Amino acid sequence: MTTTSEVIRELQPNRAITGISAVLLPYLSSSEVDWSGFEAHVQRTLDAGLRPAVNMDTGYVNLLDPSVRLEVLQRTQALTAGRPFCAGAFVGDAPGSSFSRDSYAAEMELIQRAGGTPVIFQSYGLTQQEDQAIIDSYRSLAECCDSLIGFELSQVFAPFGQIYSETVYRGLMDIPRCIGAKHSSLDRSLEWQRLNWRDQVRPDFMVLTGNDLAIDMVMYGSDYLLGLSSFAPDLFARRDRMWQQGDPDFYSLNDVLQYLGFFTFRAPVPAYKHSAAMFLKLRGMIATSLTHPQSAERPQADEAVLQEILNSLAPWL
Repeated sequence: MTTTSEVIRELQPNRAITGISAVLLPYLSSSEVDWSGFEAHVQRTLDAGLRPAVNMDTGYVNLLDPSVRLEVLQRTQALTAGRPFCAGAFVGDAPGSSFSRDSYAAEMELIQRAGGTPVIFQSYGLTQQEDQAIIDSYRSLAECCDSLIGFELSQVFAPFGQIYSETVYRGLMDIPRCIGAKHSSLDRSLEWQRLNWRDQVRPDFMVLTGNDLAIDMVMYGSDYLLGLSSFAPDLFARRDRMWQQGDPDFYSLNDVLQYLGFFTFRAPVPAYKHSAAMFLKLRGMIATSLTHPQSAERPQADEAVLQEILNSLAPWL
């Protein structure tokens, strides 16, 4: 059992941060994707020095038709032109389903064909297994690709989610082609545990924080794969450089970005995608604040608060 003293982390100053940003998929109408806005946002993310992650929750992966997911991959491939990007490998199933290696392999093949690294979304069939079977499933998936990123998330986000045991997490680190794992428990202590396990077992393994309520986890050694960074990839990249350079202004910028996170990731959490669309429209980066028609929405009154936050970010824009 992990003790309290084993969880405590010291700050890791001046470290280079790997930033992966989940890209919002914007809409022109309830039925029309804003492909121009999407491509511009992928390019904006690349220009900032972050790695785009497409077909993630921020991109409505579980709500998209396969043809739209494929077009997202193809357009991203054209823009990245060999530069690294990630994409969600999502398999929709139901409670009691068996793990479907073939379904995951098919999604992973599409991602690899486009030049991306698969991020393995959890599913009922994956998580409703015993620990060793979960490890074996990831090991089997690793045979289908050059590299992959794992993903564990709280059931607050999805009913099929699971925060893995220490046995499973260490098992992931024992798979050479698994280069990291996104951690979305929203619990600092659990993430600190994983950082300590990583340091003990495999220092090159990326603990990718998915905690949009604690984006300062990068100070303790986490890298990130966040939806919040889609609101402002330019500012997240600037913040990351400040940390590496030891610039004390890191804290001021991080504080405002965290305020943005607390406001936009309040319940119901999935509505953060509408917040992102509102914010990017206020920034003049997309044409509308529309979202996928099946996605949760925010009240229009949020725009005034988002504008105030944008005004607070003006010194760094």
